[in-house]
Amino acid sequence: MTPIAVTIAGSDSGGGAGIQADLKTFSASGVYGASVIVALTAQNTLGVQGIHDVPPEFIARQIDSVFSDLAVRAVKIGMVSNVAAIEAVADGLARHKPAPVVLDPVMVAASGDRLLRADAIEALRRTLIPRARLITPNLPEAAALLEKPLARDETEMAAQGYELLALGAPAVLVKGGHAGGGDSVDLLVTPHGVSRYPEERIRTDNTHGTGCTLSAAIAAGFAQGLELHQAVAAAKDYVTAAIRASSRLRIGAGHGPVHHFHAWW
Repeated sequence: MTPIAVTIAGSDSGGGAGIQADLKTFSASGVYGASVIVALTAQNTLGVQGIHDVPPEFIARQIDSVFSDLAVRAVKIGMVSNVAAIEAVADGLARHKPAPVVLDPVMVAASGDRLLRADAIEALRRTLIPRARLITPNLPEAAALLEKPLARDETEMAAQGYELLALGAPAVLVKGGHAGGGDSVDLLVTPHGVSRYPEERIRTDNTHGTGCTLSAAIAAGFAQGLELHQAVAAAKDYVTAAIRASSRLRIGAGHGPVHHFHAWW
């Protein structure tokens, strides 16, 4: 049967992040992609000019339409900007019980624009994190979820990963892209220990959509039957290659996108 993954996230009109990045990643990974759009953004490589939230009743209708017909093997959740949307998504997951779920707790775009309302962070902690198989926060997102300072090194990254486990998710991938150093190191934290995923840091401004792409690639791995560590390793390889090839694209005047189809174009 054809592997199917669903992205539940916001649309990026500029095409580099959100729903658009997720569907490109699914396709590049050999997975059929479906979508549930929870918000529309007016967005480009320079920033986010506006956000239009989809009513929660229509989010629920999209979820029911997709899951009642398609044999979904994995779900990726990205930008869910407000409490009503978070609760609609959580209720939909409770009705259909898909597994596994990868949650990327998107809070701020690469441009610095806020994508999650401050009052929605607690709803994210309470209702979505416990339903996820894996959450994939970057350093600012991990700090915000825990209301703590930014982790300064791998020891503090791992410590925050363990604290995030206590919120209910069985695994946490703490992404180190915002840290310094020659390598970009992600740490996969589970109750069984910490696994380290280092890659050479690539100096580029084309970082728009990297978090979306990584989490979508992990979900694609799950849809294809990969285990957790295999899915994370394959996704890390894919997004690193997409970042490295991003200089072949000439998209916009700001933070350009990664090259999702680097293996073909």
